[in-house]
Amino acid sequence: TGKEASFGQSSHKGIVLAVEEINAAGGVLGRKIELITEDNQTRPGESATAVKKLIARDKVVALLGEVASGRSLEAAPVAQAYKIPMIAPAATNPKVTQTGSYIFRVCFIDPFQGTVMAKFAQTDLHAKKVAVISSVSNAYSVGLAKYFRDTFAAAGGDVAIEQKYSEGDKDFRAQLTAVKAADVDAVFVPGYYTEAALIVRQARDLGIKVPFFGGDGWVADQLLEIGGDALNGCYYSTHFSPENRDPAVQEFVKRFKARWGIENPDAFAALGYDAAKVLADAIKRAGSTAGPKLRDALAATRNFSGVTGVTNI
Repeated sequence: TGKEASFGQSSHKGIVLAVEEINAAGGVLGRKIELITEDNQTRPGESATAVKKLIARDKVVALLGEVASGRSLEAAPVAQAYKIPMIAPAATNPKVTQTGSYIFRVCFIDPFQGTVMAKFAQTDLHAKKVAVISSVSNAYSVGLAKYFRDTFAAAGGDVAIEQKYSEGDKDFRAQLTAVKAADVDAVFVPGYYTEAALIVRQARDLGIKVPFFGGDGWVADQLLEIGGDALNGCYYSTHFSPENRDPAVQEFVKRFKARWGIENPDAFAALGYDAAKVLADAIKRAGSTAGPKLRDALAATRNFSGVTGVTNI
């Protein structure tokens, strides 16, 4: 629940589907996987509390999540201290896995994502002069803004103006008025879907017609629910497309729809699914759920073929 509930809800559905498939096939090492879920309510500090409870009270052998970078950075030190492997489905900030040797991810990272979006701005949007609007209180937003800015500038682009906001803000007209005065070709918003949709909608109200674009934090049905037609001509990077014709992807889309009644799984659902499958594969290879052995097996994951692509940890 909470402001970024869509991230957790989607990844949870993907994880549940994967666990059900694993258990239907006999489980792992002759035993069924028991999935225990905690809701951090998108609140600062709650992720660390949830992880402590899952480890100390529920005696979990591994953790799937947190999903987002900021809350993964809260959860990771606890998992590392207890030597319980943690796989973050979608935490793209590099600092997450730098926490320690028990922390892993199944997604791309922000240096890659920021570079891709900088090249996209120049090559596809033909933007020479851009604005960046980022959150000062979100590790994901701060990091992605930096990697985009560095790459865009290194390639000869001009980041003409940068504006900041805080998580939960709803009025962005002051920042957008400054952006409008800068007369840029495009605007990069490396934030989460609620603020991104509000920013674009308010920009259109102010007469700003240039393309807006962002990262995977835009991924949610709520983006369109909040932003509506204002989002026409906007773009974001993502880890997964249900339109991918790969047979494995199409089979996943079909099973997901049958299980949840949702037409198309999003990137967080697909990453949650892959995270659970990577964990099960590592347990099999380790022949154990003991922390150090499982950690070593996860670290040795190579060429794992999932619905989001090939994963090397």
